[in-house]
Amino acid sequence: MTVSSQSFGHLPDGREVRLVSLVAPDGSRVQAINLGLSITRIEVPDRHGKPGNVVLGFDALERYVQKHPFFGVVAGRYANRIAKGLFTLDGTTHQLAINNGENHLHGGSVGFDKQLWNLVAIESGPHVASAEFSLLSPDGDESYPGNLDVRVRYSFSPDHTLRIDYSATTDRATILNLTNHSFFNLSGKGDILGHVLRLNASRFTAVGPGLIPTGELAPVHGTALDFTRPLPIGARNMEAGLHVPGYDHNFVLDPNPAPGPHLRLAAEVHDPASGRTMACRTDQPGVQLYTFNFAPPEGIRCSDDILFQRHGAFCLETQHFPDSPNHPHFPSTVLRPGETFRSSTTYQFGVR
Repeated sequence: MTVSSQSFGHLPDGREVRLVSLVAPDGSRVQAINLGLSITRIEVPDRHGKPGNVVLGFDALERYVQKHPFFGVVAGRYANRIAKGLFTLDGTTHQLAINNGENHLHGGSVGFDKQLWNLVAIESGPHVASAEFSLLSPDGDESYPGNLDVRVRYSFSPDHTLRIDYSATTDRATILNLTNHSFFNLSGKGDILGHVLRLNASRFTAVGPGLIPTGELAPVHGTALDFTRPLPIGARNMEAGLHVPGYDHNFVLDPNPAPGPHLRLAAEVHDPASGRTMACRTDQPGVQLYTFNFAPPEGIRCSDDILFQRHGAFCLETQHFPDSPNHPHFPSTVLRPGETFRSSTTYQFGVR
């Protein structure tokens, strides 16, 4: 395994953006920049051994500086939605930015996805290559309380597993929900409607207008959200009763059957066209399935000059539930002084 870091260009204010490459012995690689911790490329082989990029991203820094659909970023402080941007913590009500209809999304107007993270360390060995990043989010950042110190480590191993480890501490009670927002297409082009998906989730957080949870943890059985058995993503009417033209829902992961601190299987995906597979494991209670419902009509031209349009990718965002601070029966997202938030997620690629 090898790791390297090189310049990816400079921001308008002169700060340099670094590109980190984690490379396996067979040439498979994960690349990321420290602007938003965006994963720019994941190259893994298909069933014939031909390498290909399976995430949406850009070849040039200018495209990341412009507005884009959170391609590959770490979203925070609070990934997903908070109703009307309001939450109350220890008797104090906080008003966050309204940046998604009437609601707050992915940390606000200038969330972690738009921050230049510090590249702390790069390491390589025979079994793993990794890069660690840090960010200090000051008290009042996007109206969140507390000075928050965040660390994220990207690791890649010879068996084509990308591991993401998160940790954070605070000096004042705050809320925290971190996820990676990579857009996957295991064919590397076209749409993902034929990708076969299985989710280890028999319930989902039911939502109303604005995709805000109602508080009900509803069964998926008998709905368009039932992926408890493998099914092509586009097999059902993706607009029937989903509030959006596709999937953009948080699934409640079933309990981990294995004892101890093992990551539970959240999802398995198979692309019959390329033969590529992906297994997602996590210690988080939920995963958001998003099917790139709101691509512009003309699509978005990504790396290698490939055009992606609506339903051209899917996201599996491991996370706590949306709007958790306003639903006391949801798993808590409160982080207090003296505590350390830790979380891990893996995406393992293979062929079939």
